[in-house]
Amino acid sequence: MRAVMHHPGAKERADAAVRLADLDPARAPGPAREAVAAAVRERDAAAESVAERAWGHALLHCGEMDDALRHFRRSVRCAERAGSAALAAEARMKMAFALLQRGRPTTALREIDLAVPDLDGATAGRALAQRAIVLHMDGRLDEALAQFDAVLPTLRETGDLLGVQRLLINRAFLLADRHAFAAAEADLLEAGRLARQLGRELTEGIVAENLGLVETLRGDIPAALAQLGRAERIIAEHGAQLGWVQRHRAELLLSAGLVAEARDAAERAVATCRRERRLLGVPEVRLVLSQAASLSEDTVTAVAQARAAGREFARQGRAAWAELAYLTGLRARWTSGPPPRVSSARIAGMVRVLAGAGWPAAELEARLFAGRLALARRDPERGRELLREASTARRRGPATLRARGWYAEALLRKDFGDHAGVVHAARSGLRVLDDHGAALGAADLRARTAAQRTDLAELGLRTAVAGGRADAVFEWAERGRASRLARPPVRPPDDEVLARLLAELRSTAREAENASGPAKMLPRQAALERRIRDHIRLSRSAGAPATEPVRVAELGRALGERALVEWLRLDGELQALTLVDGRLRRHELGPAARVADLLDRLPFALHRMADVAAAPASAAAAEHLLANAAGRLDEALFGPLPELAGRPLVVVPTGILHSLPWSVLPSCAGRAVAVSPSATLWHAANAREPATGPVTVAAGPGLAGAGAEAEAIAAIHHVQPITEATVDVVLAELAKARLAHLAAHGTLAVDHPLFSSLRLHDGPLLAYDLDRLGRVPHTVVLAACDSGRSVVCTGDELLGLGAAFVANGAAQLVASVVPIPDAETAPLMVELHRLLAGGHPAAVALARAQQAVRGHGPAAAAAAAGFVCVGAGS
Repeated sequence: MRAVMHHPGAKERADAAVRLADLDPARAPGPAREAVAAAVRERDAAAESVAERAWGHALLHCGEMDDALRHFRRSVRCAERAGSAALAAEARMKMAFALLQRGRPTTALREIDLAVPDLDGATAGRALAQRAIVLHMDGRLDEALAQFDAVLPTLRETGDLLGVQRLLINRAFLLADRHAFAAAEADLLEAGRLARQLGRELTEGIVAENLGLVETLRGDIPAALAQLGRAERIIAEHGAQLGWVQRHRAELLLSAGLVAEARDAAERAVATCRRERRLLGVPEVRLVLSQAASLSEDTVTAVAQARAAGREFARQGRAAWAELAYLTGLRARWTSGPPPRVSSARIAGMVRVLAGAGWPAAELEARLFAGRLALARRDPERGRELLREASTARRRGPATLRARGWYAEALLRKDFGDHAGVVHAARSGLRVLDDHGAALGAADLRARTAAQRTDLAELGLRTAVAGGRADAVFEWAERGRASRLARPPVRPPDDEVLARLLAELRSTAREAENASGPAKMLPRQAALERRIRDHIRLSRSAGAPATEPVRVAELGRALGERALVEWLRLDGELQALTLVDGRLRRHELGPAARVADLLDRLPFALHRMADVAAAPASAAAAEHLLANAAGRLDEALFGPLPELAGRPLVVVPTGILHSLPWSVLPSCAGRAVAVSPSATLWHAANAREPATGPVTVAAGPGLAGAGAEAEAIAAIHHVQPITEATVDVVLAELAKARLAHLAAHGTLAVDHPLFSSLRLHDGPLLAYDLDRLGRVPHTVVLAACDSGRSVVCTGDELLGLGAAFVANGAAQLVASVVPIPDAETAPLMVELHRLLAGGHPAAVALARAQQAVRGHGPAAAAAAAGFVCVGAGS
């Protein structure tokens, strides 16, 4: 018998399109179109309504909101033509979600309210659950939660597993907003189990996205990164919308202090939400962008984005969100100017709305802002009331909120004149943040999250300065700087994934160098770098306790005949602390901007002096510029500090002083100068036992004279140089050497400092590579341009190749902090190693070597001047 071919009818096609739109929306528009055509041919208005709804559902998930709305409206009309109120109601439910994404929550609620009377059982339950979603997005959290709770039993009783799964995901989103993290996680884990049971892979991605949000708000950055990475992968594989994932990633990066990355991610999220026509999300991402711009000191952009978000929220009828945008703009304005001029009644209204919105973080920040503003306006009663309310956050919730609660308590104690109370509250807040940061394994996360400590550390420092005790000022100057470097580094286990990614990046870098059009390689390199960053940031630390600042008496004994000077900046003014013969003094030095202006001139002058092709007149002009700027800078930094005269120095810079080539200053010329990110770090490095092991000398490619330099230095130490140095060989040698000399091109990656590198024969040796070693040499010499320069993060946290050596245990590092020609360093390096081999400490050897090469001409002298000794040094 001949087989009978089955030709599905319009209804069967429409039902299949509904299932496909739910499971794989990117593939659904075609079958939905065919189902509509079949329904038209068969004059089946009911099937046409179902097919149009499936078509709209698929387009909605793919971000084509306008087209989705058009198909939902057609579905309603077809249902009405078929006389099916139930089908019309189902179409209205889908249309409501699209209207919500277009930023029209009021209209969305109206469509749901029209639908509910024509639905029964589980379908009515789904409609009411969707109504709860709209209420949540409209900022009506209490109403939304009550609606979710009321509907869930109905969906369970009717056996609507899909409806239960959807409700749990959306209720978890609301619970996360309220910081009910355990309940949110429980909902999401159950939703994930249901999604697997129902075979809904895309939904597993949405569950992962929301788990990432929960972990972000909870403060678990590695867990959040893992969940969001998984979400982005699953959602992209199914061709669904990425706007929300990008938004949540931007929020995570911002919470981790990765401001530049957060700003880039927020800008991408705004563009994606616009492209996907998810207009409801655009102003929400603008708030992230505003906060990132404010932290980047771009007040104009911060205020503009907050105002634009406020206007969009107002058009959408979202009052609580509009108030949050208003608060964001006010905070941005206050960071760069006087307190904003706004009425007390307006501020009170903002606080009232945000306090009732069910957002703990927003409520806290509103009270904290309003309290500070009231105190600034001489309204102590109102200010204290608001700060007292804000300070209750210190007892519960995520670490960042508890720390902000302690900041509110410190401000309250300050207004009462209780200096001891301020110090206690500030220390308590820092302890919360340090305990939280101790669990982070990635160096950049540990450095960037130090920005969360700024308000507390500055308040403690300001209180100490007002109290007039130099030892208290020293304690808070130390508490406010380089806390990451004072902790033991995280030693990851053998990580095959990381090793493979780093090898692939090195290969890509080599291809880029060899390619005629290297720009073609950049997207691949950028993608690899992001994968490496994300992978490293998943690591965790055992949670080493924070290091307490070294005591002044103990530090004084370790210094002996040396003198220490530590600079600090407060309210735009530069101050210095000196410790000589056990006596600690504080000095006020004047505006920091004056020093910054002078410092900016030094790299240009040194570079012109080191340019051997420059005309004599140009070189002489550069020498004059250098001498003038260095003399004035020396007077600003050392003129008021006569007690330092004639002694070896330990200098602790702040801000831009980290890139100062100290030997160019008259007070430092020929003098042993050891540079340290903090006095506590210097004390630890100075106490380190002398290392044992061989000497390693290696040279990279493409550097004129590097091979000859390596041969000469190796001969001093009676070892064989590695002239064809590869990354694995050099890393293996570093792990057992006591002294290492690396002559190679150096690069500081300003945007992502842990990709700062030395160029070796098989590609770059990165700062990331050093974290994989069990140990690094006691003394490291980097004969490379820019190799000692670091990106200075908030709190004087340093990131870069040189900082990575220090963080991983190098007690002495000699490296350049200015960009100068690599070829001119050989005379300095040979003399430096001759002195090191003779037993001189690194700072002494560097100072004498710099003096000795002055006779080699201005180019060699300028190249030598750029080097500093970081660490114990002497």
